[in-house]
Amino acid sequence: MASLPIQELIMFCIAAFLYLVAGIIGVVELRAGGGRYKRFLPPIVSLAVVSEALILVFRAIAINGFPLTGLFESMIILTIVFGLMYLFFNIGIGQVWFSSVMMWVIFGMVIIAGMVAEPVAELHEAATTPWAIAHGIAMALAAAMLAFSTGMAVLFLLSRRQLKNKQLGKLLGKMPSIAKIEELNLSGLWYCWVLITFGLVSGFGMLSVKAAVTDASLAGWFIDSKVILIGAVWLLLGVLLLWRSLASLKGRTTAYITIAAFILILFAIVGTTIFCQTKHDFNIEPAGETEEVIKV
Repeated sequence: MASLPIQELIMFCIAAFLYLVAGIIGVVELRAGGGRYKRFLPPIVSLAVVSEALILVFRAIAINGFPLTGLFESMIILTIVFGLMYLFFNIGIGQVWFSSVMMWVIFGMVIIAGMVAEPVAELHEAATTPWAIAHGIAMALAAAMLAFSTGMAVLFLLSRRQLKNKQLGKLLGKMPSIAKIEELNLSGLWYCWVLITFGLVSGFGMLSVKAAVTDASLAGWFIDSKVILIGAVWLLLGVLLLWRSLASLKGRTTAYITIAAFILILFAIVGTTIFCQTKHDFNIEPAGETEEVIKV
């Protein structure tokens, strides 16, 4: 993260600090059992989203293009989308448990983004095509929807546990109903599966362009760790949704599978780059870096 340009580093630190403050407010509200400070969450999240958006603006200016194929940019867009989702759903879901869980999920993603932060890089020609833009947006939205569903899954498990222990005082007025939480979880999973489907289709189109301009082999991409894991998440969610439609799958099982799918997609986005040396990369070199030319 220290390698970021100063303006990006400042914006990132501001966003991380704001999400941390929002998470602390959520915890305080839970312990106090009221809603005294919850009204500050929407403006705090809005400022954090604007700070992250400025990072993308700085990077777009640096490469004169749409910064979306790098890992750091993908994580920033993921947290922006998730922040906007919170602002949208917070209108209808005012319970403090919802706000607290959402804030800490976003803060966790910001921390991961900081771990993989690096200067903006120039892009291959294939990364500037409509295929690449469609693929990047679809996968970022899919990850955001799965993160949202995971938050709902955690809320479902907490609600179920407290209801089982007859702790109704911790549920009433603080958490959405279990039926509402389960509905939101399933809605997020459906949107995620559709977006991953679109992302895979557009990704194949993008790979075809890259193979044409770089003489790369398409076969190598089908055995890439990131592509395999994304395909596994797509298959897992497809089976889960089909199972829910055809049979009476328990909400607890759905919640656990949702969490497992989120762990898989998070590792696909971040872990494969760090540990598996994925070839799913369209960067050339950091913007502004040039080779030294020796004149004879």
